[in-house]
Amino acid sequence: MVGKSEHTPKSRALGVELRECRLAAGLTQKELAAQIGVSYVSVSRYESGTRSPKPEDVAQILATLGVKGERYAELVDMARGVDQPNWLETGKNGLRRELTTIIEFERTATGIVDVATGVIPGLLQTSDYARAIMGEVPGQDLEARIAMRVGRRDVLFRSGSPDLTAIISESALRDRLGGVAVMADQLRHLLKMGELPSVTIMVLPAVSERWHAALAGSFIVYEFPKSAPIVHLEHFASGVFIHTKEVAAYQDAVVTLRQMAMDPASSIELIARIAEELEEVQA
Repeated sequence: MVGKSEHTPKSRALGVELRECRLAAGLTQKELAAQIGVSYVSVSRYESGTRSPKPEDVAQILATLGVKGERYAELVDMARGVDQPNWLETGKNGLRRELTTIIEFERTATGIVDVATGVIPGLLQTSDYARAIMGEVPGQDLEARIAMRVGRRDVLFRSGSPDLTAIISESALRDRLGGVAVMADQLRHLLKMGELPSVTIMVLPAVSERWHAALAGSFIVYEFPKSAPIVHLEHFASGVFIHTKEVAAYQDAVVTLRQMAMDPASSIELIARIAEELEEVQA
């Protein structure tokens, strides 16, 4: 009934969706397992992404949980190719699944390295800054998306929070997205978040005489206690999750970027100085 998936990004995303459906139906893993005729361990592995059900098995699970219509069709289709190591998501529903998957990765990761070249990392954004960079989101979805993004930072305050290293380009700090007041508040928030023991902030200088991976764009590396690392690349209308040997190249890039970035103390000093400059403009 099941096949190995080895914690691929898509299998983990499917597991999150199945768990949400089960919880919405008010069933425990043991109760669902009994109804579909498999072991409790199998259901647990489906939901963790360790093993993945076939499309026909997903259909049985969803029918048992009372899931119908568009979501039923989406999840059955999602089960196809779930063992593939890399995963591209596009479109409105794909972006929703991408966000759900990112939240799951943030919840289960032991370490996160966010290399941010254009905007402040999502886990460190204020609500006003998030609103400024989500201008393309339809009005009815905007506030919900902002609340979700800001709520994600709670993972940094819980016991056993992941260690977050944010490597941010100086240009992302100097851009005034949302206006001077919004950006000044965002930088002050960065300084506050940098005080957390689990958060390290490093700034990549605006001028470099050496090419580095951040010049090719932003990326995030998630590290987990019992599964291989995963890299996330975010584009304008799509996202890619990488789970192949290519991940090693991103890990090597992180080592180089740490060497090229300002140390944490110097980075904090620069952020404070830029914030002061913006506050002087406001005065």
